[in-house]
Parts: sequence; structure tokens; C-alpha cells
Amino acid sequence: MTRNNQLSDKPIIGVTLGDPAGIGPEVIVKALAESEVRRRARFIIYGLNEVLAYAADMAELDVFWWRAQHEKITRAYPQSVVVADYDEINWLSNSTKEAGKLGGEASLRFVHDAVEDARKGKIDAIVTGPISKESWKLAGSKFPGHTEMITRQCHAKRSAMMFAGGPFRVVLATIHESLFGLRHRFTIGRIFNPIDLAHDALREWFGIEKPKLAVAALNPHAGEEGQFGDEEKRIISPAILMAQEAGIEAAGPFPADTLFYKALDGHYDAIIAMYHDQGLIPVKMLAFEKAVNMTIGLPIIRTSVDHGTAFDIAGRNRANPQNMMAAIHMACDIVEVVKKQKHKTKAHNRINKK
Repeated sequence: MTRNNQLSDKPIIGVTLGDPAGIGPEVIVKALAESEVRRRARFIIYGLNEVLAYAADMAELDVFWWRAQHEKITRAYPQSVVVADYDEINWLSNSTKEAGKLGGEASLRFVHDAVEDARKGKIDAIVTGPISKESWKLAGSKFPGHTEMITRQCHAKRSAMMFAGGPFRVVLATIHESLFGLRHRFTIGRIFNPIDLAHDALREWFGIEKPKLAVAALNPHAGEEGQFGDEEKRIISPAILMAQEAGIEAAGPFPADTLFYKALDGHYDAIIAMYHDQGLIPVKMLAFEKAVNMTIGLPIIRTSVDHGTAFDIAGRNRANPQNMMAAIHMACDIVEVVKKQKHKTKAHNRINKK
């Protein structure tokens, strides 16, 4: 088999630069410089060629990619790594390492275009680099983060954040919301949806035929029979019952302070956490450098680093690429599972037609 044929058999992963002022360029360059990563797929980086070249120079790495115009993305590149360059953005005149309108505008464009290409089948999955929510706000974005933006752009009715790190897969019932504001939007549907989406994602993305899900409580001691709140009885338990009636193996609500300890042995395939920090503290404690963020419920595959822009160390060659590598490997793993599932379905349909 020729080299070009070998490349054409590999999936294409789109990687968005994130905020150019952050560590996104550095972790992407360092991650894709690893031969074990580049063996897995072909890559299109949505970003700024000059910024990536600067990051490579700081890391004492040779440029290993080919530059292309971002308006002309195709699946037919013979190179393993291509930068879809937004050379009309005059970034190098901006040397600041902080949140800013230009960084927000640029990172929004990278994500938007990558999502469109994924929807059109030009790429097989997206790995998003770290963005600054403050930069997005300065750029006029109404979205607090990737999840909300991509969900809207894909016209998805539902989505949820899943984090995989160490022994845990955690799906959040609520994400970028204040705890005091949560009480007014805490409904049965808000709990049922992540249970349902987690069940489907584990089957379709991870190949787990009968996923086992554990649902965390909201209140201390799972409310202690209503002494510390009635959300467990009034909202969470009915949502679990709905899931069980739909054929989903879900249990709970379990007190969150003991659930994660009990889940260490792998008895559950995923945990449904009620709010952001409840789910992410244990994940980041055990797998801070390798935790991966995914958006489930979308018609496309999207993984992401589980860290921020780290403006304080940007441009100093101090960023660790392990998280970006983990996000890339996860995207490749999911693409492979989805591909196998499709082949299995096609074979099953052919047999049934005979």
C-alpha cells in the first residue's frame, strides 16, 4: 500500500487553535509533534500559521505541517497535518497574553468553521483548544462556552458535557450556571436528559452494550428523607424512574460524597453529577493532565482539553500537552468505534435482506 493510500484510510481530525493568546498553539504543536499521535489520524488545524510556527520555534521543533487557505478545506490533502490558515487576521501585532476582543473573534471563527466542516463530512471529529470565556464576551458572543455554541450551531435539541478521566466518566446535568440560580431551573427533564444521552453515548461512542449509570444526589446525604431538601424525591428519583422505564440501567440518587469512592472499582460506566464542581473535582483530582471533555447528544464528534488558556504561562514553552494528546486520542477512539458500529449495522441489514 502506498503512503497516500495509507493516509486516505485514516480519519481526519479537526483541531481548533483556541484563543491565540493562550497555550492552545503550544499544546497543539507539542501534541502533534508526537509520532504516536500522528499515526492515528490526519489533522487539520483551524488557526494561525504564524502563531503555530512561533510556538514550534519556542519548543525547538521543526515545522511539520503544510499550510492551506481556510476557505478551501478538503479531505484530499496528501499531508498528515495541515494548517487551515486565517492569514487575514493580523495577530502578531497583538503581543498581549490576556483576554481580548481579537482573541475572542478569532477563536469563535475557528470553532464555527470546524463545526461546519464536521457537519459537511470534511472532517470526522473536532478537538477544541482552550478558549477564554471573557474573550468571547468581549467579542460579543452570547454563548458562555463551546458546549452551548456547538449545540446551537448543530441544531441539537439536547446536549450534555461528559468528562472522562482516570476511572471516571462523568456527565453533568447542569453546566455553566450559578448554584443559587440552579434552584429555579432544576427539573425532571434536566436530570433525565443527561441520563438518556449518557446511555446513548456509551453505546454509540464507547461500544458498551448495556451501560450501568449511577446518579448523584443534589443535597447532603441524598436529602436524608427530606430533612436537607426534597429534590431527590421530587425531581431526581422520578427522572431515574423514567430512565428505567425506557430500558436504561440507572440507579440512585446516591450521596455524592461516597458515590465516587464506590465507583472507583469500575462498577458504573458513568456517573450523572448534578452540577459542575460536583462532577469535576474528583475527575481533575485523579486525572488533571489527562481528563477529556466531550459534548454528547450532537450529530458530530467533539472532544476538548479540560483546561483553560493559562495566559500566565502562554508563550513561555511551559505548557504540558498531555491533555491535548488525551483529547486527540479520545476523538480517534470514538471515530473508530462509530465506524465499527456502522459496519456492523450495514452487515446486519444485509443479512436481514437475504
